[in-house]
Amino acid sequence: MDRVALIAAAFFSLLVATNGSMSTPAVFARKGYNPRVGMIIGALVGGAGGLLSALILLTLFPEQGVLGALSSLAGGVGALTLLWNRLPNRRMQAKGLPEGDALKQNIVARRIRGAIVRVLLIVAIVIALVSLATLLWTVINKTVGLTAVQYAVQPEDLTLNGEPTGRPLEDLSAEELGGALAESVRAPRLRVFVMRDVVLAPEKDWPTLSPAPVSTVLKGKEYPDELSETPFNTLNEAQAADLLVRNLQRDDLQNLLFTEVVQPEVVKSWTLWESATNRSEIKALTAEKFPNAELKWRSWLNWKFISGALDPRKPDATGLRPALYGSLMVILITILVAFPVGVGAAIYLEEYAANNRLNRIIQTNINNLAGVPSIIYGMVGLAIFVRAMEGLTSGRILGTDTANGRTVLSAGFTLALLILPVIIINAQEAIRAVPTSLQQASYGLGATKWQTIWYHVLPNAMPGILTGTILAISRAIGETAPLVLVGAATYLTQDPKGPFSNFTALPMLIYRWTTLPQAEFRNAAAAAIVVLLVLLLSLNSVAIILRNRFSRRLS
Repeated sequence: MDRVALIAAAFFSLLVATNGSMSTPAVFARKGYNPRVGMIIGALVGGAGGLLSALILLTLFPEQGVLGALSSLAGGVGALTLLWNRLPNRRMQAKGLPEGDALKQNIVARRIRGAIVRVLLIVAIVIALVSLATLLWTVINKTVGLTAVQYAVQPEDLTLNGEPTGRPLEDLSAEELGGALAESVRAPRLRVFVMRDVVLAPEKDWPTLSPAPVSTVLKGKEYPDELSETPFNTLNEAQAADLLVRNLQRDDLQNLLFTEVVQPEVVKSWTLWESATNRSEIKALTAEKFPNAELKWRSWLNWKFISGALDPRKPDATGLRPALYGSLMVILITILVAFPVGVGAAIYLEEYAANNRLNRIIQTNINNLAGVPSIIYGMVGLAIFVRAMEGLTSGRILGTDTANGRTVLSAGFTLALLILPVIIINAQEAIRAVPTSLQQASYGLGATKWQTIWYHVLPNAMPGILTGTILAISRAIGETAPLVLVGAATYLTQDPKGPFSNFTALPMLIYRWTTLPQAEFRNAAAAAIVVLLVLLLSLNSVAIILRNRFSRRLS
């Protein structure tokens, strides 16, 4: 027998039993019986009728799981209908309203119905809170936990003057850290560190700066006078390391040595729950499988993760800065396009449009578009913004042709189309809620229609409009399907420079990381989910503050 069909039949039987417990007390009260007994009998008859029908059908036809599950609805409703019709009437039919005991039983039946509804609402709230708590716990559980970290070079094995230091990095001075860098890293790589961390020059400028004298490359920085005319690309290990020591803080030197030479790598990770409850087993497993690894607590959500570039190879070294910038730029364009267009369309439909066939068709289509799947909007964005309007969205008409139409601008326009119906419908409802007497008073004082709309209708409708905008932004910021179709990159090491740039976004990154075989990427995905939630709550908070400000002004 199909287990899924049985579970579905039990669920439908529970629904019928709930309906029976709510409806049967009124029938019992009307026919002269105790409504409380009716509540119990209604629940039993509805539930038993549904389960019995499903069991009989699934026994006779085990392959018809869907039909068996649906039969529980018909069986339960049929059993309740039979109960209500066949129950003997102990009270003579009276004309008019019920009186005496009949009135008391009627009131009891209504109170029972109200109590059941109240319990159902409480259960719904509890289920919602438990679901939300489960979601948050699932994310947090993967964001923090123990990790087994192995090093390419043990910190105590770093050499200084040809001998191992035998000390942790924390005990080394800045000069000793510089000496360890000079002995562990080749000169070209050290010169890259100077360009990147001291000069802070863009990578595209490195070929131009490299042959220049040290005094030109390190203008405004510290360097030995004897190196001022030396070409930068001829510096040896000791000279390049000395420049790093002179211009970087000790902690920056330690982090550079730790990242580039020691090279920590997470070889195994555990969730927060596993780390808290199975600490001894984790230690034993680490000692057995990774004898050279060090067990450390790690928060996958940290500033380095937020501000770092993407690394498709190392989950413990990757960041999400390009995706964060991409999401911010896309949602900014979405809001700038969708909000004024949506509010303007709502004003026209409510205040200016005549009640004719064309406008009724437009209104019907707007209502229907609010329920269209997001993948359809992605196809529309691909056809219109990426291909048909490629000259605009790629920046070609402005002299910038960098991404073949698959840009931040195309994604912003596509998501604007996605949320436009939601904003229009909510704005219409908010405008309708403005009292007509307020508009009539404005007209009576000689204001024009537009003055009435601008100074009276919109300020009063703005709290409701912003509520709809909050819901729309919440939907847009987490969408993935439209971004896939308009060409969002899965991995992008460079930050988007403007609306005509290639881009990636947080939902794309989260989706990609959850599909990779390394378990550590799922920890990074959980941390990215936290960042996405914080970003969403921050944007919503701005809208809520604006909404409350308008509400206070009106009150």
